[in-house]
Amino acid sequence: MLVETFPVGVLSCNCTVIACERTREAIVVDPGGDADRILDLVRGNHLVVKHVLHTHAHFDHVLGTREVKEATGASLHLHAGDDFLYRDLARQASWIGLELKDEAPPIDSPLQDGETITFGDHGTLVLHTPGHTPGSVSFSLSLGDEMLLLSGDTLFKGSIGRTDLPGGDTKKILASIKTRLLTLDDDTRVIPGHGPETRIGLERRKNPFLQDLVRGGPGGVQPPRGSKRPGGVQPPRGSKRVSG
Repeated sequence: MLVETFPVGVLSCNCTVIACERTREAIVVDPGGDADRILDLVRGNHLVVKHVLHTHAHFDHVLGTREVKEATGASLHLHAGDDFLYRDLARQASWIGLELKDEAPPIDSPLQDGETITFGDHGTLVLHTPGHTPGSVSFSLSLGDEMLLLSGDTLFKGSIGRTDLPGGDTKKILASIKTRLLTLDDDTRVIPGHGPETRIGLERRKNPFLQDLVRGGPGGVQPPRGSKRPGGVQPPRGSKRVSG
């Protein structure tokens, strides 16, 4: 199976292209910008993109969606919990001084927890993992010799997603990680929404935000000074947090 991940867009979102080697059918996850680079990879490998999937609807994961959709005819998928963010991409982008002229293309089918999105001989399981946003999801699939998790902005190497943006909820993101992600095998390879890859076992042992969860507590204890929480964008001062 072809798996290619590379940073795109102004906030270096990890875009991942996964394809069936036999049929060349593919999925594109989080096309957050640099659509030409994504499409060059698609065309260079003679891929047929069946689905464009989004882990959530922050603008830095969506900016290349229209161009990829128009070039490939792929269907677009997003969890309905993030519809309010998807409809408000222009305001999100304005937080860092960007101006969006085009509205986001319509979603073809909402993602459902537990459904499998198929491409060629393969499929990816949708895991609803709210907290970073109400509609955040992760994608789990088998690569044959290992399991792969695309965790979006829910889980990072050594950190977790921020919850101070509209719809964020700290209790929910910790619950999602505890019940949906830490239940996976330690060897599971994790590609997060930003930054380097990791493994579930490494995060179970080393992630400072998760140690209370691992010990059976509620989580959310203060991590060591210097620990970082990547992902998302900074809203303007005075913006209100809306719990999901």
